[in-house]
Amino acid sequence: MLEPGWTERIGRGEINAVLIAGPTASGKSAVAFALAEKFGGVIINADSMQAYRELRVLSARPTVEEELRVPHRLYGHVEAGFEYSVGDYLRDAEVVLAELQRARKLAIIVGGTGLYFKALTSGFVATPEVPVAIRDAWETAWKAGDDLYGALMQRDPEAALALKPADAPRLIRALEVFEATGRSILEWRREAGSTPLLEPGRWTGIFLNPERAALFARIDFRFIAMIEQGALDEVRRIALLGLPANRGIMKAHGVPHLMAHLRGEISLDEAIARGQRDTRHYAKRQMTWARQYMADWAWYASGEEVLRSGIS
Repeated sequence: MLEPGWTERIGRGEINAVLIAGPTASGKSAVAFALAEKFGGVIINADSMQAYRELRVLSARPTVEEELRVPHRLYGHVEAGFEYSVGDYLRDAEVVLAELQRARKLAIIVGGTGLYFKALTSGFVATPEVPVAIRDAWETAWKAGDDLYGALMQRDPEAALALKPADAPRLIRALEVFEATGRSILEWRREAGSTPLLEPGRWTGIFLNPERAALFARIDFRFIAMIEQGALDEVRRIALLGLPANRGIMKAHGVPHLMAHLRGEISLDEAIARGQRDTRHYAKRQMTWARQYMADWAWYASGEEVLRSGIS
């Protein structure tokens, strides 16, 4: 639970940022909206997919009406073809947070991308840019079933021993950094760090942890609602951009399967079922991440419980 008097601490200016995380469809946005209205705060996005301009429906971005009612920042500001990184996010967030600090406005940072929260609160380890051709080559190797763990063990055994053989994303990252720079990703991490943007003691964190069956039901219902709200047309417009399948926006939950439907490869019902399944799996991963990195946050079973604790 949040510490007693946390809303009073916000009112006195002792807390200048509230972080709201949780699995997808857990009700984070409603809590953020209530806080923004109560304290005149500004909602800042911390969801990698909601940053993309072309992905409003399938990312469950706030509506235009909601964005007009209270200030929202870092939503829909990235073009689809851009590979938006954690470093890019921090640079954008730093500008917004500095503006709010000067204006003495409460920052309400909400989303489901755990790496964004970790970077904001613990600092960010900078690693070098990797040419797209190198990244694509290792992605292709992974899809072809190549032994990425063995490849990394030959090149950078220290990094390999720190990873799990099935952790493809991190294996690919370690391999591409080594190939691009000739140095271990662990060396880069030891040398390059940053000071957290959020000062310890000046922020508080909320994690929404709904009962799993209810959460999964909400995920399934919301995906169908997205279809009714125009998700298929949204994906059709993204398909026209001709982006590679490994670009960030192309990995958004539902996008690959709805594109397969548009190509006539699967039925709409099958695309919906696969999109729902992928989103449920993602929610499980979000909760696993939170148990490791957000265990000291205030955990609530629902947004309504947070509202009863002092927002309303």
